[in-house]
Amino acid sequence: MIRLGCIAIGISILLSSCTGARKIRSLGAVPELGMIADCQYADAPTRGVRHYQLSPEKLRACIADFNTLELSHIFHLGDFIDIGGMESVNTVMPILQSARAPHTLVLGNHDFEFPDELKPDVPKILGLSDRYFSLKMDHWRFIVVDGNDVSLYAWPEGSTAHQEAKKIYDTQYPGRPTYNGALGEAQMSWLQGELQKAEKAGEKVILFCHFPLLPVDNHVLWNSEEVVELISQYDCVKAWMNGHNHAGGYVEYKGIHFLTFKGMVDTEENSYATMELRENTIIIHGRGREPDRTLPIKLRAVPSE
Repeated sequence: MIRLGCIAIGISILLSSCTGARKIRSLGAVPELGMIADCQYADAPTRGVRHYQLSPEKLRACIADFNTLELSHIFHLGDFIDIGGMESVNTVMPILQSARAPHTLVLGNHDFEFPDELKPDVPKILGLSDRYFSLKMDHWRFIVVDGNDVSLYAWPEGSTAHQEAKKIYDTQYPGRPTYNGALGEAQMSWLQGELQKAEKAGEKVILFCHFPLLPVDNHVLWNSEEVVELISQYDCVKAWMNGHNHAGGYVEYKGIHFLTFKGMVDTEENSYATMELRENTIIIHGRGREPDRTLPIKLRAVPSE
């Protein structure tokens, strides 16, 4: 499921995915995580505030910092590359793989900048065996969702998935930005099942996606309202974390923290963070342009037997 920068030490746990459940090694005890968004490397000239060619240097500095810490896991929240396909991946992937901690690459829209015939292989290229899945660590469940599931760019043109996405877009989301996407019906059903399992087990949940839900702007998922309605029904959900909007952002709604991490690719200054998950608080230790944050965790109901 995940490409490992090192072998995680721990007991076996269940990793639930769109293709079923399979065992992997535990992600460890009380977690401290490394957080990156929008490395977005390309061998391309600077455009506006996007310094594409500085991304390898920034990522190298980030991983060097992470390697001085005892991190449980590293999440990159989408857009690992911009353009350039395999050439771009081959430039930055070895840097990420030098991390001591295991890592997961969440799928972003620019990650599908490949020829049509390779688009179905993008998850595998980025070290994933499934497009959406969950990871368990201590009393936390990390749910990774795929906001490119229903989109106009992530599937070969003319394929069944592309045709279905086009129909959904034309009938339900006309005029919304085509660089965004949506969670499909099957993924929404799977997500509800994951939340039900987490609620029953008394776990705290953080959802990771490339796309934001809130605050509402031109970066949110096409079906952001539906997703917000679903996740806000579950006391176990503590946060939704994403990239995509390089400016970053934050809002709390119904006790859930909606946090957008700033894009690493923007400006000459770096941006990334570490995140401590404590019993009653999520603490963000920002680096560079990413600010520090202390996010209190809402009290949840005692799970029923």
